[in-house]
This record gives sequence, C-alpha cells and structure tokens, in this order.
Amino acid sequence: MQAKDSNPPDGGYGWVVVVSAFMVMGLTAAVLKTFGLFFVEIQQHFDELASTTSWITSVTITVFHLGAPVASSLCVQYTHRRVVITGGLLAFSGMALGFFGLNMVWLFATTGFVQGLGISFSWTPAISIVSHYFSKKRALANAIASAGECAFAFMFGPFFQWLIGQYGWKGALLIIGGIQLNICVCGVLMRPLASSCFLEASHCETETSPGNGASRTNKEDQSSITPKTFNWMLVRRPEFVLYAIFGILAAMSFFVPPLFLVPLSYSLGIDESWTASLLSILAMVDFGGRLLCGWYANLHVTKSIHLLAMAITLISTSLMLLPLANNYLSLAIFTGFYGFFFGTTVAIHITVLVDVVGMPEFDSALGLFMLIRSTGGFVGPPLAGLIVDMTGDYRAGFYMAGAILVLSAGFLIILDRLQQRKIRGSKIRTKPEKSMLPYASLHILKHQTRRYGEHNVVV
Repeated sequence: MQAKDSNPPDGGYGWVVVVSAFMVMGLTAAVLKTFGLFFVEIQQHFDELASTTSWITSVTITVFHLGAPVASSLCVQYTHRRVVITGGLLAFSGMALGFFGLNMVWLFATTGFVQGLGISFSWTPAISIVSHYFSKKRALANAIASAGECAFAFMFGPFFQWLIGQYGWKGALLIIGGIQLNICVCGVLMRPLASSCFLEASHCETETSPGNGASRTNKEDQSSITPKTFNWMLVRRPEFVLYAIFGILAAMSFFVPPLFLVPLSYSLGIDESWTASLLSILAMVDFGGRLLCGWYANLHVTKSIHLLAMAITLISTSLMLLPLANNYLSLAIFTGFYGFFFGTTVAIHITVLVDVVGMPEFDSALGLFMLIRSTGGFVGPPLAGLIVDMTGDYRAGFYMAGAILVLSAGFLIILDRLQQRKIRGSKIRTKPEKSMLPYASLHILKHQTRRYGEHNVVV
C-alpha cells in the first residue's frame, strides 16, 4: 500500500529524484536507442540474416512495453525504489549473460528478454515517481528527466564504437552491463514520499482510540491513506481511451523517421560521414526541444493538451516537408525541425496523461498506456516498409508518418472537447440557485420575512 500523494514537494529533494530519473533514462532508453551499433558485429559473428539479428532489438522493445503494466503494478504494491533497483539488476544480468554469446537464441533470451525487462522495470517507475514529487513544476521536471535519453545517446554513440573496437562486441556488452548497475544507485535515491511506518502507525492509532474525540481525527487521517491496486478499469474511461488511441497512432509514426533517415540520405548521394552527423543533429535538437518545452509548459500559459496538439501538428508538417530535401543542408534543416518538435512531444505527453486520469490513477494509467501504445510501435515500421517496397521510394514512409500524425492530433482535439464539456457540466450542476425576484432589495426582504416566520413558529 502507498499513501495518497497530497501536496507534492514541488522541489527540494524532488530535484534529486529528477537527476536520478535523468540518469535512468540515459542508462536504459539511450542504450536501447544506440544498440544498433552492435547489429553488424553480431550478424557477422553468427553469419545470420539481418532479419534474424534484428529480433534481438525487437524482443527488447516488446518486453519493454509489455513489462510496463507489471512494473506499474509492482510500484503500486511496493515502492518505486525497489522496482528500479530490481530493474537495474535485471539490465546488468541481461548484458552480462549476453557476454557469453553462445548462439542467437541465447542473445534473444538474455540481451533481448532479460535486458528488456530490466529497462521496463527501471524506466517506468523512474518516470512515474517524478510526477509524484511535482505538481506545479511537473512539466519541467518530466522534461529534464526525459532529456537524459538524448544526452546519453549523444555520448554513447562514439563511446560504444570505441568499446567494440577495443574489447569486441562481447566485452562491450559486459562493460555496458556494469555501467547499468548505476541504475541501482539511482533507485536508492528515489525515496518514497510516504513511508510504510507512517501507514502502520496511523492504522494502529485508529484501532486503539475508539469512542472518543480523538478517534474522529484518526479516522480522518486514515481516510487520506487509501490502499491502491492496479486499476485495469481505466480502459472503460472515454478520456483514457481517446488518449490511448492517440498514443497508438503517434507510435506508428515516431519509429519511422529514424529508421528511414539514413537510407534516404544514401539515396540522395550524401556521404556516410555526413549522414552520421544527421543522427547527432537529431539528438541535440531533441534535447533542446525537451528542455524548452518543459520550461514553457511550466509557465502555464498554454494548456498542456493544446501544447501537445500544436507540437504534433508541427511534427507532421516537418515530416511532410522533409522528403522535399535534395541535399545535405536541406535534409539537416528538416531533420532539425523534426527532432525539436519530437522533443517537445516527449516532454509534455506524460504531463497530459496525468491531466487526463488524475494523479491517484497515474501509475496504473502509465503501465496501460505503454502496453496499448506498443501496438503502434510494432505496426508502424513494417507498414512503412511495405509502402516503401511498393513505391520504391523512401519518401513514401515519411509521408505515411506525417499523415498518421495528423490523424492522431484529431483525437487530441476530441479529447479536449470532451474534457471541456465535462467541466461545463460540472459547473452547471454546482451553480447556486438564482433568485427569481427582480431586485436585490426584494430578495433581502424575502429572507427577512422567512426568518421572521420561523421565529414566530419557534416562539
């Protein structure tokens, strides 16, 4: 059980939690993002097809998403700290066991399944506990935490290449696994907001003070401490369903540009050295977009869902324009626009999820959202690949991604209209009854007459 989070600190030790989450994002999502550097090495070592080798990353991504509801449920039953520490041990185990490299099936089970489960058990609670510690500054805190993925991905690219060159791909896996043990240190720093000792003490006080005035106070204290369970019934809430559909469509698009950006540059005749710099540009502007969006959202000038809808619209525009590039400079510019607005989306979408379901249901909602969104990530790249094969042009994949993002923005607009309608309905129900008398003086006279009548009845 956990205590209901009331009055989050919105600072103080919360910034330690943000830095810890920043590190966890880098040691999980950034490792997954740059794992493609091992692709050719593993493929050549086992003399396997590219499709077979790609299953390592596919298994990792699948387990990462499917494990999110399990991680959220464990956070509800225990603490975020314990789940993150467990995730760090699993991530290390997956890489360390992958060091033996017996065969492809062994890598599927270790570097794929165990590593994916470790990433899920680390990433999910890390991003969740940040929202528990912040309320007014939640958007900024989430943006800073999520920026760890970009910062570490920018550094891990050349670092992993150096490790593979010095120690081989097996030795590099072992070293990376050792680095991922730092996730456990970050988990230790993620102090729970409500301790189990407080829960037990409150429970005992309520039982030992019946029949007096103090019991009322203790019962009121106990009412703010409610047992929490994983809420699977969120799928029945229209607001959550609409946001989940948006997540599916967005995931179908987000995985496409990084997949086809390098092949598109090759088709334009751009040199390999310049092509590699496109990924660096993508990481840098992504980092800047997350921080800038978090700062702007923290000003509360624009509603979070409106900011997200604008970012999605601008991403779709960037993807529609990107295929028009015919040289390195124009391709780099459009890639920069895409990366910046993608960063703004990542920075704000967790905050919007909190606004949709409320903080008490956030842990359950995050796990379910990750699970449902995974279907878009699985369908999007193969669908884009099919369209590219049919047209023979990599530009078609970007057009598909942009069109789907436009559709996803439509569901955000519907969700916003639904929320506004519910707010108006609640205001009408709670609106005090207006007097039918035309003048205020007559209204006062009415009340005085009523009070006088009641006085006579009592006398």
